[in-house]
Amino acid sequence: MGRILFVTGTDTGCGKTFAGTALIHALRARGRQVLAMKPVASGCEMTPDGLRNSDALALQSAASTLLSYDRVNPCAFAPAIAPHIAAARAGVRIPLPDIIATARELAAQCDVLVVEGVGGWRVPLTDAEEVADLARQLQAGVILVVGLRLGCINHALLTAQAIEADALPLLGWIANRIDPGMDQPEANLATLAARLGAPCLGCLPHYAETVDPRAAAEHLNPSSL
Repeated sequence: MGRILFVTGTDTGCGKTFAGTALIHALRARGRQVLAMKPVASGCEMTPDGLRNSDALALQSAASTLLSYDRVNPCAFAPAIAPHIAAARAGVRIPLPDIIATARELAAQCDVLVVEGVGGWRVPLTDAEEVADLARQLQAGVILVVGLRLGCINHALLTAQAIEADALPLLGWIANRIDPGMDQPEANLATLAARLGAPCLGCLPHYAETVDPRAAAEHLNPSSL
């Protein structure tokens, strides 16, 4: 059984997929066989093949083996809204047991399975379950993506506290420079490094245009994973 890494973020828009695909390529560059999932995705577009999510497609493409889309993203919803609300609108319930079973099957086929969450750590998936429950049932190690912008220290520390309260290991964090105009980014990085209590796997630079995640992977060091 391969290791399961769960990629979560400080909030929506922090760059989980960008960081996650870069992490996949960094692990692959070190000889790991890596598969990926984004079990739940909102904001999907209808295509001739069905609903497709750009984040899930990026993860699918980054993996060592090209999996069928429904294995990577079994729960796809068109509206870009909270997933439990999107599921209710579609008249379905997000099937966590089925997602867990698929993830375990995939983890048995690789060295590392990278699973990307949706939104942040406390986003609801059902009436009674949230993203944290998915990570906990997977018994995953957690990677926290911190979008560097005003307020990120508070968001990162609160998320790290929640992960610890849920008895899951925070294996590392990735800084992502989403705001190129942020004041004092290095001071913020130093504060995060001092307070998060987990290794920083790297800091991804801001890219003005879309970049190949293999280039971003050069800024990560996953040797501690």
